[in-house]
Order: sequence, then structure tokens, then C-alpha cells
Amino acid sequence: MGNEIPTSYFNTEDLEIFNKRLRDETKIVGDWLNQGRFSCKQEMFGYELEAWLIDKNFRPAPINECFLQSLNDPLVVPELASFNIELNTPPHPLSGAIFTNMQQGLTQIYNRCRQQAQLLDADVLMIGILPTVTEEDLCLKQMSNSPRYRALNEQVFRLRHGRPLRINIKGEEHLSTTHNDVMLEAATTSLQLHLQVPPELAVRYYNAAIILSGPMIATTGNSPYLFGRHLWEETRIPLFEQSVSVGGHENSDEGDLKRVSFGTGYAVSSLLDCFLENRDHFPAVLPVKYDEPPENLAHLRLHNGTIWRWNRPLIGFEAEGEPHLRIEHRVIPAGPSIVDTVANAAFFTGMIKNLVDNKVPPEQNLTFSQARSNFYAAAQYGLKAEFQWLSGQHINAREHLLQCLLPLARSGLESLEINQDDIQFYLDIIEQRIISGQTGANWQQQFAAAHDHDMQALTAAYAAQQQRGNPVHEWII
Repeated sequence: MGNEIPTSYFNTEDLEIFNKRLRDETKIVGDWLNQGRFSCKQEMFGYELEAWLIDKNFRPAPINECFLQSLNDPLVVPELASFNIELNTPPHPLSGAIFTNMQQGLTQIYNRCRQQAQLLDADVLMIGILPTVTEEDLCLKQMSNSPRYRALNEQVFRLRHGRPLRINIKGEEHLSTTHNDVMLEAATTSLQLHLQVPPELAVRYYNAAIILSGPMIATTGNSPYLFGRHLWEETRIPLFEQSVSVGGHENSDEGDLKRVSFGTGYAVSSLLDCFLENRDHFPAVLPVKYDEPPENLAHLRLHNGTIWRWNRPLIGFEAEGEPHLRIEHRVIPAGPSIVDTVANAAFFTGMIKNLVDNKVPPEQNLTFSQARSNFYAAAQYGLKAEFQWLSGQHINAREHLLQCLLPLARSGLESLEINQDDIQFYLDIIEQRIISGQTGANWQQQFAAAHDHDMQALTAAYAAQQQRGNPVHEWII
């Protein structure tokens, strides 16, 4: 959850003070890593799930302020647009019946959200990109009432010297447009997985998350349409990257280093590499002055929250104040169903655990550029993508997932002592989805082809299927 800020106005002195505190806090992180100060507790698990508020015509419903006031739940918070919300969970130990508990907890909070939305003649939907959203919906008038979001918009365009954002996505069809605010980001909703990891394994976890990003996108794609156009299997990826396109230097609005990206490389010695890159290459967009001890890392954590690598290291604190390290895996779209959401989390968790436990770090046998190529191929082509893998061979994504990665996931979950019934149940959902080829993106394409590409009918049918609760491979057209 992003913390609120007190103002959206900043001056040169604010920036100078912020940069000084950012340098000081980055040094503290380096010292703590060298001193072994980060928590060594067992792996912990949590998530954030973004969702849409929709009206009875299956269009965006910009009511999150009154919705959230009525719901009054600290784990449900606003997102950038007034038609988006975010559901959160406290962290839990990664063992036993964690995924059954995740499904029960998510079902409970999601049903509460739906019930509250229905009292406002609206509903809630989990989907990567809402098929009925229009470019006109994505305007400052629909921005959530928050200084943080207003400041983000103002500062992005300050760094871009007022130049509009350019969206250029070539897929099955081609979309080329310009936009004068950051609200296009609001069209991209996701499931963000958080793994709290021991510091001595943090680099291994971070690099493994990067390696698994391509396979996860191929398996979970759910965003094929934007403004009625069929683009990528996971159009959310290029849209988010282009909707906050700011270069990584003060005078560069179109440099190679971007705030939303796959990153620049694996971590080598420690996760400090990422925080040093944040400090040295990304100008502050929210230079807030916090009256807090530097050991709270308030400025570093805020700055890190404005740099959206698809896999991002995070620093948090235990209740007693001990710092911990988390890996945030941001590639998975929201939806299609609650049980699919939990299956996606189980699949990723099992695979990453297996790769981290492997004696030979997989990054030694797959270059960062190969992992990045896998990621964008999967985002564009889904299960039809071709991957490069650790053996150096090129392999079809579907074949690779079935023959190699599902067994890895099973082994990893077993090593975590996850309930055997959970392992079988959730990995079977992933297996059947891969065998059938029916991801959320594939189902949407099939439905659109059968119904004259009617985006309202598509959204209505998608909502009905989601509410039934079946996994997407069982959905009918």
C-alpha cells in the first residue's frame, strides 16, 4: 500500500533535502546488510490485488471514495483512479494451508467489497484491463482524491518538460495515441505477490523472480484488449511501461532507463544494487520531507515506491522494529477468478523456492537479456511464445511449463511443507489451464470473436463467469 503524503507542492529546497536524506538512508541500508541486521525469520507471504469498480453497464464506476468510506476496512484502499481499489492482506508464514487460507480470506473480503458496491448500484471486477474502459475515462477528473496522485502526475510531466506521453503498442492490431496525464496507468490492474526472504538468500530470490517472469506472464495473461483493440496477450505490460515513461536522469524524458521496466540486470552482491541505482539514476518525483529518524528509511521507501520494476525489492519492518527484505513480483494481472488468483500465487511460490534451493544459481545459466526476452515474448504471445531456458535450448512456452516448470513448482511447494491437498488442487488448475490453452486472455479473445467484438457483452460475460467462481479453463464461451 502506498503511503499518503501531506502535499503535492514541492520546491528546490525540498528536493535538496530529500536527496540528502535519500543518500543517508541508502548508506544505512548498506550498513545493515553488512552487519546482518535484517530479519532472518522464515519466508512470509502476502499480496496486493487491484480491482475495478463497475456500474450496471459494465463500465468504470468512479465511486471509490464513497465506497471506501462505507466499507471502512483498512485493508481496502484507493488506487490511482476513482474506479479502482486495492485489497491487501497481512503477511502469513509460507507453509501448511497458506493457499487454502488465502482463498478463504480473499473470498471473504472480495464478497464484502461486492456487497458494499452493490449497495451503490455497482460491482467489483478482477481483470487486467477492463474491456469497456475508454481513453476518455482515463482523465484527471477520474483521479482519486489524493495529494500523492496529483503530485505524481505533476512531477512526471515536470520531468518530461510538459511533453505528452506517447503510447505505441503493435500487436494483433496497432494502437498509437498521446495522453496528457498519467491516468493511463489506471487501466492496468494486477496481483502483486510479496515474499519476505532471509537476507542471505535475497539476491537468489530476486534473480529467480526475474527468471520466472516470462513463464508467469505466459501462464496468467488476462489483458488482450485496450480501447477495443486486440494488442498483446498481456497488453498491461507495454501500457504500464509507456504510461509513466520518464527517463532515469534529470534531463532525460526518453532515456534507456525507465521508471517502469524489467530492470537493468540481475542483483550481484546484494539488493543494495537496486537501491543504489534508485539513488543515482532516478530523480525524486515525490520529494516529501518526513520528520522521522533516518533509521525509518521513510525517504528511501517512498522513492523506491515510485520506481516500478516488474520485480522490486522492498524494505519493511516487523512489529518490534526489526527490518526485513521482501521481493515484490508485479507481473501477474488481476483475475480471472479467485481460485485462479490463488493458483497463480502457489505456482510462482513453488517455482521460486525450487530455483533458490538449487545448488547452481539459475542466473549463471540464463543471461539477464534472455530472461528479459522471455518476458516480452510471453507478454506478446502468451502460451505460444518461444523461450530460452537454462539448458540453452529454445522451447515452446506451453511445453516448457508442462514438462519442466510444473514439476519444479510441485517440488518447491513440498519443500515448504505446503499441504499436499493444496499442492495437488492448485497446481492441477495451472496444468489444466496450460493444457487447454484457455488463459483469461485466450477466453476473452474467443468470446470476442464469437460475439462481433462487443466489449460490453464480453465484460458482462466475464463478470458472470468470475462470479460463478470456476477456474478460467472451465469457462464457457
